[in-house]
Amino acid sequence: MKLSHNRAVLLMIAVALMWSTAGVITRQLESARSFEVTFWRSAFTVLSLLVILPYFQGRQVFRQIRQGTVAFWISGVCWSVMFTAFMVALTLTSVANVLVTMSIGPLLTALMARIFIGHRIPPRTWVAIVVAGGGIVYMYAAQMADASLVSTLVTLMVPLAGAVNWTVTQHSHAQGHDVDLVPAVLVGAVISVAMTLPLAFPFQATGHDLALLAVLGLGQLAIPCVLSVICARVLKAPEISLLQLLEVIFGILLAWLGAHEVPTNSVLIGGAVVISALVVNELIGWKNRGMKT
Repeated sequence: MKLSHNRAVLLMIAVALMWSTAGVITRQLESARSFEVTFWRSAFTVLSLLVILPYFQGRQVFRQIRQGTVAFWISGVCWSVMFTAFMVALTLTSVANVLVTMSIGPLLTALMARIFIGHRIPPRTWVAIVVAGGGIVYMYAAQMADASLVSTLVTLMVPLAGAVNWTVTQHSHAQGHDVDLVPAVLVGAVISVAMTLPLAFPFQATGHDLALLAVLGLGQLAIPCVLSVICARVLKAPEISLLQLLEVIFGILLAWLGAHEVPTNSVLIGGAVVISALVVNELIGWKNRGMKT
């Protein structure tokens, strides 16, 4: 699939919208809870990718999995942690809390890449890390009576796993071994299914729940993950980072409108601080790169 730049931007906006539906759809479930929700979403993702991947990449995609490097399997494990922790976090705390906390992923990645593979962090990114961290602290401190330590730690596992994933794939690329992230998504979904199956019993999902979780597996995870990889071939990294932030905005609005989950003032203020720090950091970096070229 070949895209023009404008079409890639529009497609990435659609991807962010698809990703953002997890919260509002989860709030419509009748009986399924916690690990059962994660199990069924991951299971439907596996089924979807078993159809989608051969269509886009041919049957050799399964050979790539069998011949996967250590970095490939680490990436798969990271995807499984993200899938599992994200859905469990949605059952423990508000959609807004989860999405705003997840948005610090790019800054955690920059910090982890500095520590483990020696990437230089420009001063603007250090400032963004401090400011965004302050926004997260304010968001949780203002509602500490309502937010448990467990929900906070589970939510933080999502951007941390994402940072490890990106750092490992960057290091592997620097060594001349590219990691195909799309098959790694399938591996992550399979691991997530295996991890959550024992914890999902006894199954309580109704037919209504299964239909919604099938929508999540296909339309909120499998399809947008494949499309985001296609967009990444056309768009630059700063553009991808900025467009991904739309997931936070879309997700909070959808939960507000579709599930009557009104974000608290602390979430709105803390979230605005985090998003502003990310946007300013990316825009300055984009401008600096443009001046050098």
